[in-house]
Amino acid sequence: MELSITTDYVSDHGDPSPCLRRIADAGFTHVHWCHQWSTDFAYSRYEIAQIKRWLREFGLKLLDLHGTTGREKNWASDIEWVRRSGVELARNRIAMTARLGAGVVVQHLNADTVTSPVRRSLDELQPYARRLGVRLAIENTGRFDVLTAIFGLYGPDYIGLCYDSGHANLSGGGGAAALEPLRDRLIAVHLHDNDATGDQHKLPFMGSVDWQRLMPLIGSSAYRKCLSLEVSMPNSGFAEDAPFLQEAHRVGEKLVGMIGQQSSGAQ
Repeated sequence: MELSITTDYVSDHGDPSPCLRRIADAGFTHVHWCHQWSTDFAYSRYEIAQIKRWLREFGLKLLDLHGTTGREKNWASDIEWVRRSGVELARNRIAMTARLGAGVVVQHLNADTVTSPVRRSLDELQPYARRLGVRLAIENTGRFDVLTAIFGLYGPDYIGLCYDSGHANLSGGGGAAALEPLRDRLIAVHLHDNDATGDQHKLPFMGSVDWQRLMPLIGSSAYRKCLSLEVSMPNSGFAEDAPFLQEAHRVGEKLVGMIGQQSSGAQ
């Protein structure tokens, strides 16, 4: 059974190769690349080549990659030089995704409206992403009406939805019901749990996410890749990698069974 897990289940920086090996040993076939997801770090071609070698060595595939809005390089900024630096950083992640053989970059949109800087950045990134065959998946970090507005401006061949179950479970997040009207734009998933008081990235079934309602919605959506867990080992109460990853794989299999149909492969 094909399942994916985030590479930063322990940490989002440092040498990822020990974690990649343990992920493969636990039976996962794909990874969601989440290292350096909140920094201004730009991957060089040498680093990308090494990551590609590691994935091949451990028998893993890249499902998708978490882009970064950056800390000082922010593609949604109304300061032009900051915005353009953020676009450059986004291009770095798009190129990395294409080179590693995947087709989706997940992006946060830290804005309450579709501002002019956001429009300019998305317009500038569109030809580059299309040329490399990579789509952007905007994650539900806030209001779903902002996502709906973006989907009205850009087609599904360029921009889709990354549904984050943990974010949706927080107060005002909309829960599973928020996914229903946007199912046809779903191209990435971040599955994890919390108790609705914070973004805890616990294993599924350790919090209050309504998995019974959510999984059939995912099964009836446009999403056809393997399920992806964006979970944290410390927040789930585990001290060792192996038992955490084994439990993550077990609950991932349980989620697949709840969909009502088998998820297909990622590539």
